[in-house]
Amino acid sequence: MRLALGQIDTTIGDFDANVEKITRVWRQAEAGGAHLLAVPELALCGYPPKDLLDRPAFQRSAALALGRLGARAGGTALLVGTFLPNPRSTGKPFLNAAVLLRRGRPPAVAFKSLLPTYDVFDEGRYFEPAVRPKLVSLGGERIGLTICEDLWNDKDFWRMRRLYRKDPGEELLRRGATLLLNVSASPFSEGKPRLRQRMLSRLARDGAVPVAYVNLVGGNDELVFDGGSLVVDRTGRPCEAAPLFEESLLLVDLVRDSRGRTDVVPVSRSRPDHRWDDPVDALHGALVVGIRDYARKCGFRSAVLGLSGGIDSALVAALAAEALGPENVTGIALPSRYSSEGSLADARQLAENLGIRFETVPIEPLFTAARSALEPLFRGLPEDVAEENLQSRIRGLLLMAVSNKFGPLVLTTGNKSELAVGYCTLYGDMCGGLAPISDLPKMRVYALARHLNARAGRPLIPASSIEKPPSAELRPDQTDQDSLPPYPLLDRILERLVERNLSVAATVRQTGASRGLVEEISRKIDRAEYKRAQAAPGLKVSKKAFGSGRRLPIAQRSPS
Repeated sequence: MRLALGQIDTTIGDFDANVEKITRVWRQAEAGGAHLLAVPELALCGYPPKDLLDRPAFQRSAALALGRLGARAGGTALLVGTFLPNPRSTGKPFLNAAVLLRRGRPPAVAFKSLLPTYDVFDEGRYFEPAVRPKLVSLGGERIGLTICEDLWNDKDFWRMRRLYRKDPGEELLRRGATLLLNVSASPFSEGKPRLRQRMLSRLARDGAVPVAYVNLVGGNDELVFDGGSLVVDRTGRPCEAAPLFEESLLLVDLVRDSRGRTDVVPVSRSRPDHRWDDPVDALHGALVVGIRDYARKCGFRSAVLGLSGGIDSALVAALAAEALGPENVTGIALPSRYSSEGSLADARQLAENLGIRFETVPIEPLFTAARSALEPLFRGLPEDVAEENLQSRIRGLLLMAVSNKFGPLVLTTGNKSELAVGYCTLYGDMCGGLAPISDLPKMRVYALARHLNARAGRPLIPASSIEKPPSAELRPDQTDQDSLPPYPLLDRILERLVERNLSVAATVRQTGASRGLVEEISRKIDRAEYKRAQAAPGLKVSKKAFGSGRRLPIAQRSPS
């Protein structure tokens, strides 16, 4: 049997475009002689559909789209992810389904058994779990059909912490599956492609059957899907793997050896993708795809951002230029009395290096006018953060005005380290429609900037932007380290408090930082929750990002 895996990028709710894309890859699979094409989880409606599932028009459109695909069924069968109504009068309203469409045969339907409700996932809100995983016969194989999380509960791989009592993969192997096929919508985080490969390889080796995995690719809001579709043979050896962050079609033959065991023979011979082994390059790919798809799927063709001459705005500009094309990106310098000539020169040099449009809009007249307007209220009081933040908020006002006038997407430039401790200005530098690097700690920002320069073979990002001490330049001679510990130490503390959710005491032991400093950082993280609740959506690239995967109350007094 020849199996095809269609790694595609679908848009939530765009049923016509999704059907067209599935049909196009279906034709390619037919031309390649495939007996079966599998496309990702909920590919027909897009993932994750969230509360769109509650809309009757959305439900009708999904049913009509599935009918259109069913009417087209030909020599190549199609396994497509969608949702179906729950026929029972009790339970959640829908079932997460993979529907097998074959010419002249009624559809075979597999339902998802394990419904994740952790981190960014909330499938238990909508879907009823399957009672039993589905086994189908096709092309001489007994195929165990699974959906994403169904294969993420192997007791031998997840020895420390298993979230479910059931193991659909193990059950299907007991029932005689000769192939496990998984349709997935598994979002990217650093290290996850390799983790999936190790997990699937272990499952294949233990069960002595091949495992085929097809994953979604592209960005949907904060989530970025890397693809990384692959087929591993019954020894656990990867035989075919799709490139990360690209649409792709994999083809393999499943053949029986003299002992009746199923072997895998690659057909498509996909090219090696070094991003599987280079975490910084994979991170780079995720952010570019995330910016590109967020803009495209939300109807934006261009972007604008403030260029300060610093490392954060330089990195965002470089990523945006790659994602949208340099001709579609505008960088605006917004200098005040505290902006150095060196910073302005760095911003101009960056724009020239990237080939993006560059404008300068001095904010000093507006800053002076705002101070004058507030002078009767502030008279006799020392200058402090109130005056400093006027500059940031004026910059946000002007960038939003450009967006209103010309229509570009405003990109914010704050990183995860700043957002974690509230070192950012609400309605100022937080203004915008997308926060591309809000899940990137400061030291990761430096690593990615150096990577982009090395990859280009020239300094896209000026060396001075990388080497100079970071500063918001809101008062004379200001640096970030006036308010924050050195970023290498801060990032180590944040990684434990935010991503690992460790206690203050454990963080002190693991980082060597003083208890007083860790307690202060912990308090800042909690106090800044109200800012993050009002922040632009960011692109998730870590195991634990600020956003829908980290839900904390704003008003709270929890122990640390």
